[in-house]
Amino acid sequence: MTPTVRLTAAVLGTPDPRGLARFCQRLLGWPIRDDTDEWATLRPEGSAGLSFQLERDHVPPVWPQEPGAQQMQLHLDFEVDDLTAACEHAESIGARRLGGHSDADEAVAVYADPAGHPFCLFVSFG
Repeated sequence: MTPTVRLTAAVLGTPDPRGLARFCQRLLGWPIRDDTDEWATLRPEGSAGLSFQLERDHVPPVWPQEPGAQQMQLHLDFEVDDLTAACEHAESIGARRLGGHSDADEAVAVYADPAGHPFCLFVSFG
């Protein structure tokens, strides 16, 4: 019999858990559930969330990938209803634009959070 397994959060390493939690709280509007110098968690009611763990020697990933540079281990995708407005909002709270693309299926903007983790804002056309 398979046990019940439930995802509660994706955890990102950062030199500033509180700062990154506050950035994501402003980006997503999710409530902060835990908030210490070493650990912070955002979680909307009834859903999985994001946690941020202190990583004193954090090395931000490089995107796009470069030989010999720290590689991205994961990135977060956020679907939005208005890409322009979402991009303006992300930039106003400290996100740094890395790139993007648009094709027949979707438009994507790639950003880095204040700790350097890449994330995508996208609109799906399909």
